[in-house]
Order: sequence, then C-alpha cells, then structure tokens
Amino acid sequence: MAVPMDSAIVSLIAANTAFVGTHFIMSHPLRAPMVEVLGDRGFQIVYALVSAATLAWVYFAFKDAPPADLTGTGEIGWLIATILTLPAMVLLAGSVMGNPALPTPMAQEQARAVPKGVFKVTRHPMMWGFALWALSHIVLFWSMRTMITALAIGVLALVGAKLQDRKKEALMGEAWAVWESRTSYWPRFAGLLGAGALPWALGLIFFIFFSWLHLPLGGIPAGLWRWF
Repeated sequence: MAVPMDSAIVSLIAANTAFVGTHFIMSHPLRAPMVEVLGDRGFQIVYALVSAATLAWVYFAFKDAPPADLTGTGEIGWLIATILTLPAMVLLAGSVMGNPALPTPMAQEQARAVPKGVFKVTRHPMMWGFALWALSHIVLFWSMRTMITALAIGVLALVGAKLQDRKKEALMGEAWAVWESRTSYWPRFAGLLGAGALPWALGLIFFIFFSWLHLPLGGIPAGLWRWF
C-alpha cells in the first residue's frame, strides 16, 4: 500500500509549481495580451504581485515542511556546495552590469557591444547564478523541501534562459542575434577569471554575507562559516 505524501510536501510542490508556472506563463504566452489590456506599467504591477504572492506561498510551505528528512552528503557535500556558491555569487553580482536582457533604454546598444565581465562566461549570468545556487542545495541532499525548491529554481533559471532568448530574438531582432553570436548559453567557466575586479569583489561580499545569513535565517551554518 502506498504511503500518502505529507500534506506539507504536497503544498510545497504546489507552491513551487505555481511560482515557476506563473513566471513562464506571464513572461511568454500571456505577456502580449496582458500588456494590451493593462499597459506596460499595469503588466509589471500584476507580474510583481503574482510573483510576490506565489513566492510567499513557497516560503510558508517551505517552513512547514520537515527541515532535515534526507540523509545528506556530509562534509564532502558541504564542501562542493560551498565551491559552487562562489561562482554563483560572482555571476549574480556581474549580471546587472551592462546586461542587454534587462529592459533598459541601453539594451540595443549593449547587445551590439563586445561582451565584457561575466558575459564572457554566459549571456545569462543571472540565470546561471541561480542554477548553480540550486545545484549547491541539491548536492547537499539535506531535505525534501530543499530538493523540491532548488529543483524548481533550477528549472526556472535554465528553461527561463532559453525562453528569454526566444523572446529577445522577437523583440530585439538583429541586435539580439549579434549578442547571441558573441556569447554562449552554456557557461564557459574559464572566462570567469577574467570577469573583472568589480564582479569578483561584489561576488565575494555576497558570498560571505549570504552564507553568514544562512544561520540566522535557516538555522544551519553554511559556506566558510560552517568551519570557522
């Protein structure tokens, strides 16, 4: 006889599905009709409200789920997770510096420019930053709630990056085609060393701060704080 799934886990799966699903639906098939009805500003407000609501559902469902119900991968797992988190933070830190994927007046010009910083690694540094963060938590094999949420974030990041390429091809045309020809979807991590001082400096600050924050927020020491 099958063992019924814990209701908290069911709620967490539903919450993550809603969070990821609404992002995909509003960003792609529903974007144009929503903008037509609501206007750009109205669309952004609705998008933000739905995202905040579904993320809050994920947060509360995550808190209700068992915190440590899997075997874990021990100190080796923590070491791998720590190593993965550092490039994730560097990519995230550098992703707002001259990113043509962001809806700014400079996007067309930035797309035609020579890639610099973390864009030498991938044209989707923010997405790959979140994906590496997700992978670092999956490696730990710490709890079902972490596995579910990290997998959802990973899917949102990597599938979302592919869908973003399609959307930008339609919206930006030749400018995005130039950007795609000069950059890579898949990360070329050798380029990370040449990403520049500022992404690395900010990435290190993020790495130290957010790993420190892991203890007061999550109750578990992470990163360098696990050993010092």
